Amino acid sequence: MLTVAEAVALIVDPAGPLPVERVPLLDALGRVLARPIVAPLTLPPWDNSAMDGYAVRSSDLDDASDARPAVLRVVETVAAGHFPSMTVGPGEATRIMTGAPLPAGTDAVVRVEDTDGGLLRVTVRSTRDSRRNVRPRGEDLHAGDTVVPAGTPIGAAQIGVLASVGAASVDVYRQPRVAFLGSGDELVDLDRFHEALAGRKIVSSNNYALHALIRSAGAVPINLGIAPDDKDALRAMLERAAGSDVIVTTAGISVGEHDYMRDVLAALGAELAFWKVRMRPGAPVGFGTLKGVPWIGLPGNPVSTMVTFELFARPLLRRMLGFTRLFRRPVPVVLEEAVDIAAPLTHFLRAVVQVRDDGVLAARLTGPQGSGILTSMSLANALLVVPGDRPHARAGDVLHALLLTDDAGTSAHFSL
Repeated sequence: MLTVAEAVALIVDPAGPLPVERVPLLDALGRVLARPIVAPLTLPPWDNSAMDGYAVRSSDLDDASDARPAVLRVVETVAAGHFPSMTVGPGEATRIMTGAPLPAGTDAVVRVEDTDGGLLRVTVRSTRDSRRNVRPRGEDLHAGDTVVPAGTPIGAAQIGVLASVGAASVDVYRQPRVAFLGSGDELVDLDRFHEALAGRKIVSSNNYALHALIRSAGAVPINLGIAPDDKDALRAMLERAAGSDVIVTTAGISVGEHDYMRDVLAALGAELAFWKVRMRPGAPVGFGTLKGVPWIGLPGNPVSTMVTFELFARPLLRRMLGFTRLFRRPVPVVLEEAVDIAAPLTHFLRAVVQVRDDGVLAARLTGPQGSGILTSMSLANALLVVPGDRPHARAGDVLHALLLTDDAGTSAHFSL
């Protein structure tokens, strides 16, 4: 059997970003920029005020104090979105709002709270704003600057910057289309939930979880449905995956009497690279290519499906999306309880990780770790990684965890 790292390398290393497509700016959130964006203008386009106050000549403030304030004549008022019409001379000031262009002759903006707020004449009581509170032209960027380089993941800040330079649409790497299916005579969709209530069938939670996992990874899910335990039906369903960028299946790749997946894939001409990994849960994982399209065969147990998707499918999809950071970084955590494993395999246990008052990340298990206990996955915000050569870990020991959600580092209270 391969190690987890060896299996990941076989899946991810041959892959690359998908072709480029142009999308509207707001649709680019969460995508990766494929071509750099160059600014066609300078921002800010003019020196402007960083405060509501009075634009002045600093030389007029040199001797100002509470005992001896400077009194200046206000020549005009300039609001944001308007331009000054007068040059400010000695002993003069312009009443100005935040963002408004600075009048000629001025080099500072006195904040309004340091004045009497006068409309025709203003009294300035402090020199602390001398040569301050001015945002110079080009402070943010200049025309010709590369404002967002290729390969940048696009978040809210990048959306704002791109909008500021007029990038109404941008080139990004195309989202992978992921065809997926479940398999098993016992499985039904939610429209047949009455059969599950009657105890005759089981809802295919894998199909719903996979749909969500694929979407959360930034790809486009294509649900092929549930294949019965029949070779011909399974083959027909796999043939419907034509045109997808990745194929993900669950169940049917082990050695059971009705595990037909490998036989059907072989009959379709697939090239299989591996079908077992030294890990738990999720040892029966398969990978290969079907007509050049990557196929990942995940186990059928719900927890195993989600864990192996996280480790093997998600990095592949991120590579196709153009990301260079593909993997969650393991972080050290202190155990709040003893952890024992029975087999010399790398274990990925469902855990809750929280920040203690001393700032240390602490981990505890969600409870029983059976691979069919899907509720334990819903309680987890991390996977605790237990190496196969460490069968016993005590409370207080340090292991590593993969944080699955943002809440592992959040707090109920604001503190600095």
